[in-house]
Amino acid sequence: MAKKTVAKEQSLESILWNCRNALRGTVGGNEKNRDAVLGLVFLKFAGDKFEKRREAIKAQYGDVPAFLEKPSFYLSENVFYLSETSRWSYIVKNASSDDIAVIIDKAMADIEDKNKSLKGALPQNFYATLGARSASIKGLIDEINKIDEKKFQDKDLIGRVYEYFLQVFAIDAGQGAEKGEFYTPASIVNLITELIEPYSGRVYDPCCGSGGMFVQSVKFVERHNGNRLKISVIGQESNPDTWRLAKMNLAIRGISYDLGDRATSTFIDDRHKDVKVDFIMANPPFNLKNWRGKDELTDDYRWKGYDVPPVSNANYAWILHMLSKLDVSNGIAGFLLANGALNAGGEEYKIRKQLIENDKVEAIIVLPRDMFYSTDISVTLWIVNNNKRARTLNGRELRDRQNEVLFIDLRRWNQNVYEKKYVMFDENQIAAIKKIYNDWQSTDRSAYSDVPELCKSATLEEIRLRNYSLVPSKYIEFIDHDLEIDFAAEMARIQGEMREILKAEKVSQAMLETAFKGIGYGIE
Repeated sequence: MAKKTVAKEQSLESILWNCRNALRGTVGGNEKNRDAVLGLVFLKFAGDKFEKRREAIKAQYGDVPAFLEKPSFYLSENVFYLSETSRWSYIVKNASSDDIAVIIDKAMADIEDKNKSLKGALPQNFYATLGARSASIKGLIDEINKIDEKKFQDKDLIGRVYEYFLQVFAIDAGQGAEKGEFYTPASIVNLITELIEPYSGRVYDPCCGSGGMFVQSVKFVERHNGNRLKISVIGQESNPDTWRLAKMNLAIRGISYDLGDRATSTFIDDRHKDVKVDFIMANPPFNLKNWRGKDELTDDYRWKGYDVPPVSNANYAWILHMLSKLDVSNGIAGFLLANGALNAGGEEYKIRKQLIENDKVEAIIVLPRDMFYSTDISVTLWIVNNNKRARTLNGRELRDRQNEVLFIDLRRWNQNVYEKKYVMFDENQIAAIKKIYNDWQSTDRSAYSDVPELCKSATLEEIRLRNYSLVPSKYIEFIDHDLEIDFAAEMARIQGEMREILKAEKVSQAMLETAFKGIGYGIE
């Protein structure tokens, strides 16, 4: 009797892996592959949400075209209206067509036309010029079609799938200028949200990449049982492809946003000029050069009270830009910069000195190496706060931290490794970092204490004595572990080991001499 074979259930991860590789090597470059996959994933999830809403309308009003094809019935529930030829079911049905690329391009154009909030978000005239064979595109469609909500009953399947693709394509981009900068690793963004706690208000990112900071802000609110409608997101991005990616990423998750009317430089063409915000989360390009012309922005309102940031490096331009956006009463920002900003000289030193004297810096947290896909350098998380006074915040009683800065060094927290190379924080580590920060802020003075090689609360006077350096190792106590060695005991141990080694060598020598003597060739 023949054995019955049972087909092995395909995991979501293996499906996503197949999607990642479906067009690999057949289209020009990682970015085209990324955009081709994410564009079709968008169509899939938009189609699923449309069909679900369509069934709800049908249950309420019956199979009446006047209701089923009324866009407002979909848009009112934050679902994109899709005409018949732009629905995922139509794409799948025609996947074997020789002109499937043209069909997809038409669907993208039609969706943007009927959903004004998506203007500029979807790739246009992209698939027909991709250079992929129709059979390869069909293969990709077939794999994406396996991402089934009924099969994979994940509460946030959309988020899980998008997060996977943004992460792996950032890794595929490799390192170097602007490679992978569209994505900040999720564990770092989670850490920022847990520290600045964006429960309600405006969240701003001046260089928003693919929108990950906004996504995690909303997830933070949901994770703490808050109301996501109390968060509004505002941002800007200079790279047109990345700007479109962010709009698509936010739109498919149902997050409303204002990313400006076009992709453009935040410094030269600020699209949110008069806006004040409650929270800022950002991962600006590290050490950006030539961010302005030599004679540009020399008298800009954003530098008021500070020196003009140098053309050679935008690190402090980002800081001052973000500071100009923060609500003057309670605004707080968490952002990432290369470690060089902690001790930079020249105009940057003067700006840093004034920031410290103005009591804007609350915490400096050095992260482990290899956390970023675009660079292997060590990076610092800055917390800048416009209100370090005593107050009640989110149910916590905060003490007055004026003229104090918390330094944390996490360079040794590198145990968790992703894809054999990249370091990431787990939930327990994020909770531990948050506890250090919250204990330091607490009115309970016994909750926090300095820990050698980990954290130190420094006063303004201590920072002045170190010439306004913000390098944590200048403040955090580091132990010379060599001093902990009992040299007498250690030397006795080594002496014993050497005695045994020499004894074994003498035995080996005697055996060798005896062997040669036995064959008549003594070696004494």
